[in-house]
Amino acid sequence: MVKKLSEFTILCGVEACAVTYPPGSNTQPEAWPSTVAARRLISEYKTLPSNRMEENHSKELIQVMFQSLGRKGLQNVKKEDLDELGWLIDQNLKDIDERIHALVTAYAYGGKVD
Repeated sequence: MVKKLSEFTILCGVEACAVTYPPGSNTQPEAWPSTVAARRLISEYKTLPSNRMEENHSKELIQVMFQSLGRKGLQNVKKEDLDELGWLIDQNLKDIDERIHALVTAYAYGGKVD
């Protein structure tokens, strides 16, 4: 696992860490690439603005939404994500309806649409 993680960080140009617990209940966890680096990365992760994490989650849901239109379907999507996906689809439909209304109104009055 550590080898794959190391390759991932090199190929993607990102930082990563791993904390593993060896077998046995009284053993200390092992950190890769080091304990100091793992603590720093975990600390940075915890200080990320929640809106950035929400933005990433929204992007993932949008990707799921478009994949579901194809052959992938929604079989492997968690219930919590399905609920959020339903909300996202409703929002997109609302935005489309508002845009259609703006276009129809502008057309009726011969004006421009933003």
